[in-house]
Amino acid sequence: MNTMAANDREAMIVSTARTGLAKSWKGAFNMTHGATMGRHVVKHAMERAKVEPQEVDDVLIGCGYPEGATGLNIARQIVLRAGCPPSVPGVTINRFCSSGLQTIAMAAQRIISHEGDIFVAGGVESISCVQPKANRHMIFEPALQKAKPEIYWTMVQTAEQVAKRYKISRGRQDEYGVQSQQRACAAAKAGKFDDEIVPMTTRMAVADQKTSQLKTMEVTISADEGLRPDTTYAGVSKIAPAIPGGVIAAGNASQFSDGASATVVMDSKTAESKGLQPLGIFRGFAVAGCEPDEMGVGPIYAVPKVLKRLGLTVGDIDLWELNEAFAVQVLYCADQLRLPMDRLNVDGGAIAIGHPYGVSGSRLVGHALIEGRRRGAKLVCVTMCVGGGQGAAGVFEIL
Repeated sequence: MNTMAANDREAMIVSTARTGLAKSWKGAFNMTHGATMGRHVVKHAMERAKVEPQEVDDVLIGCGYPEGATGLNIARQIVLRAGCPPSVPGVTINRFCSSGLQTIAMAAQRIISHEGDIFVAGGVESISCVQPKANRHMIFEPALQKAKPEIYWTMVQTAEQVAKRYKISRGRQDEYGVQSQQRACAAAKAGKFDDEIVPMTTRMAVADQKTSQLKTMEVTISADEGLRPDTTYAGVSKIAPAIPGGVIAAGNASQFSDGASATVVMDSKTAESKGLQPLGIFRGFAVAGCEPDEMGVGPIYAVPKVLKRLGLTVGDIDLWELNEAFAVQVLYCADQLRLPMDRLNVDGGAIAIGHPYGVSGSRLVGHALIEGRRRGAKLVCVTMCVGGGQGAAGVFEIL
């Protein structure tokens, strides 16, 4: 029985804006500061929502690596770069890959609890500028490393564990990876990402082919750089695995990407007063923990938790977005949750589009709401695994 009930205050997602996702290190954003990317999407999300900068109660920005070019409370930097007055605060949120989804949930919860009327939520990630130089000083806590070393495993290690433990073949993973590319490329060709992406002009570093010297050039990114329309199973199946003897390879894993995404979350009465047609209503959110060595299976715990809380079943959800950290974890989660594949990641996912850690949750919410409306969906669910052994899931209703 559906027990969803309207609160005296409802949180509406009224706008979304994102950059195209650029290939890390070799893409358009390989020398773009997080505040620059964040400013672009926050400014456009506010404009689309008819929000004046001084009206914003808080800006919540998710980030998987909040240091370096995305450090020093990058959310506060974005606030000032986006033209908001100093009176508007900002906070950076880290729940690894679900950071962007977490910010939207937190913004919605704060509206429901009467802490404000207008929030900006989203994510930013510069893997190019941050990950290679990440601070690893004293990164391991000795007692935890001895008792639960898997907490420090790489995501690739956990994906290999899921494949081995649950016997998911390389062939099945590669087939899914090809499907992701095919769906994403078809969606891009049909213009299905156009309402989300706001083109951005920046400068990128490129190596001179003759001298190998670095130079910079101005580029405009208006689409996701990871799309490969010529992807075939024959080609993907020949890619060498990331770990010798393993099954995780570039064709069945998410792409390293840079980018930013922002949404405006608003109290329903405020949205009505501005004459806005919301994209959707926040209905619920849940997080759950799982063993760190199989962190990719987190959604199988988070999804039932949020559905039970809302009195829903898997069959009540019209559209699913399950972040494609790896094909293996999407397949296992879909099998265990019995998700209908014709409603799951219908326009491809991170294997094709890219996965800037802190951005993906926000991107997925925006896309699920826009695509859901196209398909006449009522309820959409965004879910993802989280490094360290967690899962997150959010449910939204389309008006």
